[in-house]
Amino acid sequence: MGGNRGRMISDSDRQTAVELIEEARANGARQKPACDVLCISTRTYQRWTKNCEVKKDARPTAIRPKPANSLSEEEHQKVLKTVNSPQYASQPSSQIVPDLADNGIYIASQSTFYRILRMEKLQNHRGNSIVRNNPKPTTYEATGPNQVWTWDITWIPTKVKGLFFKLYLILDIFSRFVVGWEIWEQETEAHASALIRRAILSEGLNIWDELFSLALHSDNGPIMKGATFQATLQYLGIERSYSRPRVSNDNPFSESQFRTMKYRPNFNTEGFNSIDEAREWTNDFVHWYNELHHHSSIGFVTPSQRHHGEDKLIIANRIAVYEKAREQHPERWTQDICRWNSPSSVFLNPDKKSSQLVPIPNQTIVIESNYS
Repeated sequence: MGGNRGRMISDSDRQTAVELIEEARANGARQKPACDVLCISTRTYQRWTKNCEVKKDARPTAIRPKPANSLSEEEHQKVLKTVNSPQYASQPSSQIVPDLADNGIYIASQSTFYRILRMEKLQNHRGNSIVRNNPKPTTYEATGPNQVWTWDITWIPTKVKGLFFKLYLILDIFSRFVVGWEIWEQETEAHASALIRRAILSEGLNIWDELFSLALHSDNGPIMKGATFQATLQYLGIERSYSRPRVSNDNPFSESQFRTMKYRPNFNTEGFNSIDEAREWTNDFVHWYNELHHHSSIGFVTPSQRHHGEDKLIIANRIAVYEKAREQHPERWTQDICRWNSPSSVFLNPDKKSSQLVPIPNQTIVIESNYS
């Protein structure tokens, strides 16, 4: 019942709550803490049990007076007659109300017009324009490397104000491994097409294998949706996935990776002198990120270790080390040892159901105390 404070509770749940509180009080608990556990106030409990019986909720059957400021039935029908008249049948309430006012007529407010239309199921799309549709992005689940990639282009500053180099970077969401990157002076579909081909080759993927399955996610930039790049993905048999317009959260892995890169201590915020200098720095960064960086979202192993299937053995060895340390000094441990959970699957744009399945590594980290 936790979190139901202020909500309507069924009679059976109310009876169960009262029985639990009475059982707790019979075992020595005080009334207020027992009520707090079930997220109800003591006043609510006392109201429920008044006259030594559990009262049923009377709110659903209560007779409430009609608000004094509500429209009469005659006014309600006048609104319906107005919006369905030939003059206003094709217009929204935002156009009807001011037009009535210009003619010296006031029936109800614009919000009331809309509320009545929704109540009568008359608030529908009007006119010849296309109905706006905001579909949710497709949810992808990666249970291993090279199943779902994301990519994006970010700008690298130069010494010349207003001039930037363009970093193309592809990331595997399961391992956070950078599978391909390049820096150019322009954003072109040819560069993007060449990069995805090289990434496929470097990972040793066989596009002719009937089991080959790879999804590539990106935002809606002109390069990502250009005809040449689209043709390349179609030829390679790569499934295309895109963020919703103006929603950067739909491509969180690439955005997070770029933030990590630009907040590195040695990132040249004043701008690089040449494209070769920018490429050299990025090459060092990618090596650090793939091979040395212990990533928090994958159990504090490196992307390379997870990408190549070494993470499970590494985490098992860590657990063995901690188990041995606890056996030697049990007085220094207040809880279980750290497990460094490495998620078995990673979701891109998860819905509510799938997001609940993703373990969060940091939740299992345990505090050590009294360590001298």
